[in-house]
Amino acid sequence: MAQDPEKMKALIAFKKRLEDQLERLASETKDVQSSLDVVNSILLDKGFKRGDIKEIPEGAAPPLEPREVILPKPEPPTVVLQKPSAIPMSKPAAEQETVIPLRTMADEPLAVVYFEKGVVHVMPDESKNFSINTPPFSNFLVEKVLTKMQEKDAEMVRAKQLTQDKAFSFSVTREDDLIREIIIRNVDDERLKELKSSIRWTLEKMFEKMKSSAATGNA
Repeated sequence: MAQDPEKMKALIAFKKRLEDQLERLASETKDVQSSLDVVNSILLDKGFKRGDIKEIPEGAAPPLEPREVILPKPEPPTVVLQKPSAIPMSKPAAEQETVIPLRTMADEPLAVVYFEKGVVHVMPDESKNFSINTPPFSNFLVEKVLTKMQEKDAEMVRAKQLTQDKAFSFSVTREDDLIREIIIRNVDDERLKELKSSIRWTLEKMFEKMKSSAATGNA
């Protein structure tokens, strides 16, 4: 059976975004390596030995304090894509491969969510230029949803009820203040539903604020 054209289009767009991100990272890596070579050369000229040149890891930012929140109602179940060669059978949540286009109530594209093997990739629509500074991204999605889930699993790790490699974690890839990707690891089926609903609600509210600000600026 032919795949849903909209989901295939979303998957192709997701692939292109990954390729663009990989290209940017490769360029940044080359620039950093060049700078590192120059610094090492200067240090060696000053009499340092190679064994004395140590890397200093960048300090991690302190965790944000979670707060209680009533989350939006979950959206209808998503469609799980199956590869043509796969045998029709149910998969555990961690093995599902799902492409979820997120849209506003007016059918305006917000993001593409790609879920596979317990990892969620959220790729915001580039034309929207979503910023980390636009509410409610930080004060709701980061503080009250993602951080809350991360700290809950961290507590289970401390209580030896969960191993560190299975604990929930997330990261936000940015280009200046623009959100390019949100990567969320160790997501089960229950959390996927909550995350999908929370992310869609957050992006829609951000889009509404952006439109309102633009309208005010043009007035």
